[in-house]
Amino acid sequence: MDKLDANVSSKEGFGSVEKVVLLTFLSAVILMAILGNLLVMVAVCWDRQLRKIKTNYFIVSLAFADLLVSVLVMPFGAIELVQDIWIYGEMFCLVRTSLDVLLTTASIFHLCCISLDRYYAICCQPLVYRNKMTPLRIALMLGGCWVIPTFISFLPIMQGWNNIGIIDLIEKRKFNQNSNSTYCIFMVNKPYAITCSVVAFYIPFLLMVLAYYRIYVTAKEHAHQIQMLQRAGASSEGRPQPADQHSTHRMRTETKAAKTLCIIMGCFCLCWAPFFVTNIVDPFIDYTVPGQVWTAFLWLGYINSGLNPFLYAFLNKSFRRAFLIILCCDGERYRRPSILGQTVPCSTTTINGSTHVLSSGTETGRKKLWNKEEKIDQTIQMPKRKKIIKASLSYEGLIPLGIKSCFRDRK
Repeated sequence: MDKLDANVSSKEGFGSVEKVVLLTFLSAVILMAILGNLLVMVAVCWDRQLRKIKTNYFIVSLAFADLLVSVLVMPFGAIELVQDIWIYGEMFCLVRTSLDVLLTTASIFHLCCISLDRYYAICCQPLVYRNKMTPLRIALMLGGCWVIPTFISFLPIMQGWNNIGIIDLIEKRKFNQNSNSTYCIFMVNKPYAITCSVVAFYIPFLLMVLAYYRIYVTAKEHAHQIQMLQRAGASSEGRPQPADQHSTHRMRTETKAAKTLCIIMGCFCLCWAPFFVTNIVDPFIDYTVPGQVWTAFLWLGYINSGLNPFLYAFLNKSFRRAFLIILCCDGERYRRPSILGQTVPCSTTTINGSTHVLSSGTETGRKKLWNKEEKIDQTIQMPKRKKIIKASLSYEGLIPLGIKSCFRDRK
């Protein structure tokens, strides 16, 4: 992000072995980011079902931002770090730094929009998400993810607003007289450090924490409601199911949801929090943070661009299936069941005004499910806003996937 490999002049050059190890590691990070994000974009473009899910528009745009980071930003940073010199000129240094700030901020904004999209779909209007999240709203959110970062990247950096008051210090650190080397220095004054950090990290971070907290609370409520529906249906037929079975299922569901959210937020905080905390602190301690610390924190943030495909796509079953079809020769093995094949029959029923997707392997089972409607209506009365279907949430990544695939097949 704010690329403060500024104090690089304080470090000494690497030895031959160290350069090989460092170059291998950085190349692996860059390659992982490029291939992972490319795979996500190809999967959505190739798979028609993935294109129907509106959340995936944010994931594709996120993958594009991270791909640009790995292509336009990381390689030049790696070359400068390994060779201990900047050879591309001052103007390209400004352009590259502006792209760094723009693309990494855009990536963070996309993560924030994904969390808000899931919050809106799951917590606020889970059953009318498709109607509320219109293409216009999606376009406005995506546009904001790309336009807003320009006001803290190209505009202030090209105008030199970040250098006000510290120009002499920058010129001093730009040249290393011992090795006669030039560096691409990006240092920020106090106003820019606070403004940029708050806009690019702290506000999105706060929104993500609030959104994912509400999603987890709602997921627990939904799991409880599903348990109540199951118990009511079982008791109305005079066949009460063991309580421990429901408790075990509910515990597994809540644990998976909590684990997914912890992984997402944990990786985001681990990758970006050290950099942005240091970014605000350093100007107030007279820029005494060592250059090695800045470099480590900066590349830790870059690694987040390589992790995002795994966090937001690989944890989802639909994406994993698409990846297997793309990467494996035997693609038919991983394709979704078709309505022309031998799939489990699907039927729908209405419970208190809500349409539910039901599956049954036999005609007798289907009759029982249809007859269960009246008994459940008499047994359980729930607020209209609280009614939910099992398939309205995908706890693997907590991406709203709508109705089950079998319901899509019936359409």
